[in-house]
Amino acid sequence: MSTFKNCISAAAAGVMSIALALPAAAAPTKFDFWFGLSGDLERVVQTMCKNFNESQKDYEVVCTSQGNYDATLQNTIAAFRAGKQPAVVQVYDAGTATMMLSGAYYPAGKLMSENGYKIDWKDYFPGIARYYATSKGELLSFPFNSSTALLYWNKDAFAKIGKTAAPKTWEEAAEDMKALKGAGYECPMAINISGNESWQLMEQFSALHNQPIATKNNGYDGLDARLEVNKTKFVKYVADLKSWYDQGLVKIKSKDLGQDMVQAFASGDCQMIMTSVGDHGTVGKTQKAGMNWDVAELPVYAGTERKNSLVGGASLWVLSGKSADEYKGAAAFLNFIHDPKTALFWSTNTGYIPVTNSGFEFMKSSGFYDKAPYKGREVAIASLTASEPTAITRGIRLGNFTQIRAEFGNQMQAIFANKLSVQEGIDNLAKNGNAVLERFEATYKGKQLP
Repeated sequence: MSTFKNCISAAAAGVMSIALALPAAAAPTKFDFWFGLSGDLERVVQTMCKNFNESQKDYEVVCTSQGNYDATLQNTIAAFRAGKQPAVVQVYDAGTATMMLSGAYYPAGKLMSENGYKIDWKDYFPGIARYYATSKGELLSFPFNSSTALLYWNKDAFAKIGKTAAPKTWEEAAEDMKALKGAGYECPMAINISGNESWQLMEQFSALHNQPIATKNNGYDGLDARLEVNKTKFVKYVADLKSWYDQGLVKIKSKDLGQDMVQAFASGDCQMIMTSVGDHGTVGKTQKAGMNWDVAELPVYAGTERKNSLVGGASLWVLSGKSADEYKGAAAFLNFIHDPKTALFWSTNTGYIPVTNSGFEFMKSSGFYDKAPYKGREVAIASLTASEPTAITRGIRLGNFTQIRAEFGNQMQAIFANKLSVQEGIDNLAKNGNAVLERFEATYKGKQLP
């Protein structure tokens, strides 16, 4: 028995010595990804990160929500100054100019080519890519969660006024609102006039009508750009919105007032809203039982040659100052996100739209848009690709644009409270917004946008 035990001990020792002689399995390279989404969207991002980590063994992305877009950008700036920045960060559309001027990034094209990945940059929808591209068309970051604004309309309510389609012009929309009011609907259309709604009301309207928000092609051609929305068709649009509000055809809905626009539409209280395609899933999940609704492109004024709408959302930037191994991991992660199968997962679980043509075609071939709850989301692609982007509709490249959006909200509140005329309020928006742009230009004196 002792001889048997000795043999076992000797064998075990031999196995141990061999194990010690073999090199230990290399731990995966960790790198950080910071993002600004919360709630259900945060859970989807975490699942996507988990899927990437399980798809290979060389890298591990650590994904951390910063709560919201503003906090993500500010926390990233502070972390970069302390030398503790993440490898990848999600930056919203309004922060693009700040990122470009920071110089604190690793250009997307350079990152991918230097790490052996071939990306067809022309595969990105132009209306999305050009928002995040340089004046020469070079993408410095990866478009990620993208959306655009749509018109949501209640088909049941419209049937009662003899309509089977959403209004295509604002003149038609005005007649529809009057008819809906006459049919007993208290709230034909709901809007919000906070700073957050600058995207729907000012920015999307201006793009669809090929109207500038600022000089220098909306800032793409220089930091000395200044607002000029007080001289465009936007003034008429605000005047019409105010007139419809005064007639009771438009109601203001917000969380501060107890019910936001999406809730007002989903409950059947209001029959039209303008909001992101990203809200498509929320409406589907929370709608009044049996309600029939659909989405359409935003109306334009009669006689307008419709242009592409603007992309909303954010892109992914890779920051400088990280190790070569972290950059390899970041490149692998971005390549994973770029895969059409990931686009299908992302859009299925969020409501955001695919950012590439290949992703869109893959989703169509999978039957994604054939039936509820996803049918209708393809309208966002049609809106974004309604035209080849012009020098104006490619996007907005204005510094500290979040402050300008806040100023939009301040002036709209004053206009709708009858404290200022429409022209006075929008003149104030231009004046105060230009002061913001002047400070931004002074901060980056001598610099030029790429």
